Amino acid sequence: MTTTLSNIMDEIQINLAGYTYQQDRATHLTSAVSTLTSPSSSPTILSLGSTENLGKGVVEIDEELMWVDSFDRVANTATVAPYGRGYLGTTAATHTADTKVTISPTFPRHVIKRAVNDTIKAMGATIFAVNNTSFTYNAAITTYAFANLNIDNILTIMWQEIGPSKEWIPVRRWSFDSFAEPTAFGYTSSDDVQTVTIGDYITPGRTVKIVYATEPVAFTTNAQDFATQTGLPESCKDVVVLGASYRLLTYLDPARAAQVSPQADETDSKRPYGSSQNASRQLLALYTQRLSEETSRQQATYPIRIHYSR
Repeated sequence: MTTTLSNIMDEIQINLAGYTYQQDRATHLTSAVSTLTSPSSSPTILSLGSTENLGKGVVEIDEELMWVDSFDRVANTATVAPYGRGYLGTTAATHTADTKVTISPTFPRHVIKRAVNDTIKAMGATIFAVNNTSFTYNAAITTYAFANLNIDNILTIMWQEIGPSKEWIPVRRWSFDSFAEPTAFGYTSSDDVQTVTIGDYITPGRTVKIVYATEPVAFTTNAQDFATQTGLPESCKDVVVLGASYRLLTYLDPARAAQVSPQADETDSKRPYGSSQNASRQLLALYTQRLSEETSRQQATYPIRIHYSR
């Protein structure tokens, strides 16, 4: 089964909601939103299925946050403020009829996406993505250049032998230059060029394959496959879920710190300030454990291979 960013966001959202124990209030659009701005002369009017739970404040449609300035419970409409489209750094977009409208979302989806990508980038300090490239060996050339591959470390180099066995023979003598001069190899100064110098004998014309470690790549769209986009194994998916979850839970308490209403005080007596930190610490411990397990697994899969640079 393909795991996409959208799948991961849904899993995080339902986990943090306690499997529907805590539900955000929601309704739906009864007509499409075709504009991207909400000027005071012609504001965006949201036609909703219900305004029973709606008030002035933030609503979420798809991944866009909007600030509702006023509402009409008779007409079931809400007027978006002039500064309300693409609120809090989200991207203003069009929305189709029947799209879910979440009222004051606890964890906006664009924040969940950012936490997922932050976790993937942070994992690069401990666990690496694996990729490969290949080239045809030329007996007259010993140094081969690669542009913009972002190679952190070379795991292994091998070449395919002639004959029916199709054997891939390890290269024992090679050296890697991670900061090569781009113009020396026909690239522009803006290119990130790295080179590999081969010292072993290789039959000319044969394919040489380089397996290398690189930084995991963050998501750019919701439909991207986890393993394909990030370069991480599918088993790391739950590590990303745990890492994003603890990052999101960390900010629940600051949102309640300034509550002054009697209703908020009553809620605080049942759920004291700082209670979310206990859950956050538990998730952090699970995240650290799983990250350690995946790191050990990766080290066993790609052990250090001895090679000679000369």
